[in-house]
Amino acid sequence: MKKRYTFILILALCARAAFAINDAEQDSLYNDFRIEEVEVTARALTKDIIIPQTLKGAELERLNALSVADALRYFSGVQLKDYGGVGGIKTINIRSMGSQHTAVYYNGVQLGNAQNGQVDLGRFSLDNMEEIQLFNGQKSDIFQSAREFGAAGNVYLTTRKPYFKEGEKVHVRGQMRFGSFALANPNVGVDVKLAENLSLTMDAEYVYSNGKYPFRYKRVLPSGETAYDTTAVRQNGDVNAVRTEFGLHHYYNNTGFWRIHAYNYYSERGVPGAIVNNVWRNGERLWDRNTFVQTQWQDKWFNRWDMRVLLKYANDYTHYKNYEERLLPSDNEYTQQEVYLSLANKIQIFNWWDASVAYDYQYNTLARRNLLIAEAGTEYFNRHSHWLSAAMAFNIKEYLRAQASVLMTAVNNDAPHVTPGVFFSFRPYPKIDLSLNAFYKQSYRYPTFNDLYYTDLGNASLRPELARQHSVEIAYNKADKRYDIHLSASYYYNRVTDKIIAYPKGQQFRWTMLNLGVVKINGVDAKGDFSFFLPLRFVLRTRLNYTYQKAIDVTNSNDIFYTHQIPYIPLHSGSVVLGLEWTSKRGDHYGFNYSFIYVGERYGQQENSIYNYVQPWYTHDLSVYGEWGIKPVWLKANFELNNMLGQDYEVIQNYPMPKQNIRCTVAVRY
Repeated sequence: MKKRYTFILILALCARAAFAINDAEQDSLYNDFRIEEVEVTARALTKDIIIPQTLKGAELERLNALSVADALRYFSGVQLKDYGGVGGIKTINIRSMGSQHTAVYYNGVQLGNAQNGQVDLGRFSLDNMEEIQLFNGQKSDIFQSAREFGAAGNVYLTTRKPYFKEGEKVHVRGQMRFGSFALANPNVGVDVKLAENLSLTMDAEYVYSNGKYPFRYKRVLPSGETAYDTTAVRQNGDVNAVRTEFGLHHYYNNTGFWRIHAYNYYSERGVPGAIVNNVWRNGERLWDRNTFVQTQWQDKWFNRWDMRVLLKYANDYTHYKNYEERLLPSDNEYTQQEVYLSLANKIQIFNWWDASVAYDYQYNTLARRNLLIAEAGTEYFNRHSHWLSAAMAFNIKEYLRAQASVLMTAVNNDAPHVTPGVFFSFRPYPKIDLSLNAFYKQSYRYPTFNDLYYTDLGNASLRPELARQHSVEIAYNKADKRYDIHLSASYYYNRVTDKIIAYPKGQQFRWTMLNLGVVKINGVDAKGDFSFFLPLRFVLRTRLNYTYQKAIDVTNSNDIFYTHQIPYIPLHSGSVVLGLEWTSKRGDHYGFNYSFIYVGERYGQQENSIYNYVQPWYTHDLSVYGEWGIKPVWLKANFELNNMLGQDYEVIQNYPMPKQNIRCTVAVRY
């Protein structure tokens, strides 16, 4: 009876905001499956040369997060650019390298944007996500596409895979989430077992929010006098978005598989713009459509030769319209197409020695049209890119693991660039899961279409940015029936040369792109994950992250901002996640989750002056959840209180973030 009262209480909290259905793990093996996930994570930590940061399964569900971008805030060494609200664009920056140096992979294939090199992580929902991994440098497994060797940091997004017990043919899940600012977010998913090793997955969601959240805009002059202090409501921050996905999975012979994944996302949103001098504009709109189909085939022969083939076609459309009178009017359409092919091979030469070779080809086009000038016509740009990689991995008993890779990158008719990477992991005591890890890697960031060709801004003579990464890490893991502990700390030094920047060329609003910047980055990341298995089936979980980063501009000693911290990089940042969960004998779950995120003081421009100072910010978030049911039907309810102290803060200067807000979810799965 108490369980039923708990259910009624949670629904009462949600009554004003929601009826819903959460996309949780599927069948009645939910508890066992989560335990298996913990075990897999622990094993992976002992094998990876560069240990990834991972969020998966039930841990993702416990976080106060709506999108992938929200979840990535809980990783160390990460800066997230967030322009506010559900519809605000969100991009990631790893270890101050810049968002264009970070590659994002969706089910093993990189998400591309040749126009500006950035991926909006706010459009990827967590409701269909099984795992998020972040690797600094590159993934430890040398069996990967050539392109994966090229990025300074990699984020891997893996959607849910179907799991069926014997005799099961269909799983259905549905969800409805409501919240502050008129948030409405229904989601539905279906898994169908078509044959013994063949399954179909479908997932769809709709997101609406009016984006009207209250904020306080306050600016204080260096003299201490208050220039502006206004309370208002954010306008033109609405979003309408629809996402649909289909997947076909086939496994055979215990060695091979193929899968096809189709994705489509459409959104219309307002762009509320920056608030400057107590004036905010409301006249910009953005329409996006992102569509891709990708397929993967992989098999093994003779127990020593692995082969993988990836194919992808993507078609993206963007329509940007500005009818704000105070700005230069614009009405532009952009259409991108991408064709991608990857062939990777790995051969086990000896039990302790593996080698791989991979080749990738990608063709990109961009069509741009100014709808305000009928006679202007359409501009076309294209790019052919080739990647060729070779890598080796050595495993000397349980003591030493080492990898070396080399990547050749060629774009259009430019001279090829070669970038090496070397990785080591040393375990001095085989019976103790303690490892010392290190790597050195070079990577190139090629100019985007906007960098090269944007009207009155582009520079066709730009050189690619070269990033050099050095990192050392110590990691320790220990697990038994009472607890599970993962600790790690790393120091890194990065240097970026030929950094591409926008530079004024004389007239107001007239800029050009130049290779001028040199940035040095010194940093420390510290992470700790703790799970304590308490009596009476209670589990206490804690996740701690801390980052120190000194990222300075050393381009020109005559600049007034020489050796100043580069924009939006805090010296100190971190997060704390604390959760308590109870599981009944029949598998019901109840728990709460508390999270704290802190980002230290930053500067919005190159010069670290009081005029460009951006205050530190922090948020406290709390969630309460419960899951129960009678097999095979399970229900779940979740209540979230975000920014519960109602702090006024900005991630990007002049773009206020929401104050206190709630989200409520009720979910069912069969």
